[in-house]
Amino acid sequence: MRLIKKIILYLFIVQLAYIILLRFVFPPITITQVGSIFRGEGFSRTHVSMNEISMNGKLAVIASEDQLFPDHNGFDLRSIKKALEYNKRKPGRVRGASTISQQVAKNVFLWQGRSWIRKGFEVYFTFMIELVWGKKRILEVYLNEAEMGEGIYGIEAASRKYFKHPAAKLSRAEAAQIAACLPNPVRFTVKPMSRFVSRKYPWVMRQMGNLQGDGDVLGIVR
Repeated sequence: MRLIKKIILYLFIVQLAYIILLRFVFPPITITQVGSIFRGEGFSRTHVSMNEISMNGKLAVIASEDQLFPDHNGFDLRSIKKALEYNKRKPGRVRGASTISQQVAKNVFLWQGRSWIRKGFEVYFTFMIELVWGKKRILEVYLNEAEMGEGIYGIEAASRKYFKHPAAKLSRAEAAQIAACLPNPVRFTVKPMSRFVSRKYPWVMRQMGNLQGDGDVLGIVR
């Protein structure tokens, strides 16, 4: 029992140190990205800082994925409740309610999937990055690690792949198209543009316009 306690304490210290380290540096690679390599999907990623990403890119992902991002503590309880009610009514379908913070916790520290074990770890890591990193760093990591196409990770790689220029030069429409693919970037392709992306990205652009007047959002993306 004493040995088990020591092992648990050691693992806790190691993961806490890693969380703190990632407050300042980007992860070298994630489990999801390793899986992409082994499945033969390729792996393209270029880390960039927040000031190397256009305002359009930052606004687009918040508009598309988590408009309450500045306000919540990592969890959107209202959306979670709606998702649980929907999944109960239609057990053959699954609706998610993950915030940007939860997606970062999953993308950086965990594996893909819907098991309760993984969800439990996701809650823990979401709480920790909200506590240790803060909103700006969470958004910065999200923009660099999220899958934005098959084997394409991060907005810099996506921008260069789809539009042949860096993320710093993303236009409003280009950023909205990338953000529109995020629910399932392998299925909902940007190039060639899938029907889902073609329908969603004009909505994302409208939401971006609404968020431009939100002081809390601007405080994060600037």
